[in-house]
Amino acid sequence: MTKKTRHFAIKEILSTRQIASQDELRLELRKKGFDVTQATLSRDLKQLGVGRISSDEGAHYTLQPESEIQILRPVVGAQVVSMTANESLIVIRTLPGCANAVGEFLDAQHKGEIIGTIAGDNTLLVIPQSQSKTKRLMELLRGQLIEGEQ
Repeated sequence: MTKKTRHFAIKEILSTRQIASQDELRLELRKKGFDVTQATLSRDLKQLGVGRISSDEGAHYTLQPESEIQILRPVVGAQVVSMTANESLIVIRTLPGCANAVGEFLDAQHKGEIIGTIAGDNTLLVIPQSQSKTKRLMELLRGQLIEGEQ
């Protein structure tokens, strides 16, 4: 399995469970079919920006919000088929069944730039905050989702 799928699995595990140790995370990864060494897991955690925080239940690993964005951006971008715009609206075509997920991601990441999104099965209508910013927003979204820019 690829590094990318392993990183996705780590993110999924850390998003759904409190993991206290690397050994515990290695066991969870093994259940998902990933057999990794401690050194590989340590590198993965560093690359993903995973931190360790203390809470009432004890210390556990957690993804930092920016790390989640960096991980999700290429996943969401892979769902985008095309983008087009007129003077005031942006239309994004996605793989079947993916428009809602792309819309949720954009709503969360671009709160000040997007009034909202309306999703069908494979088409997403993006409503910019201002008509004058439509072109700039289109370029930003194209760069982030299709070209993979930060």
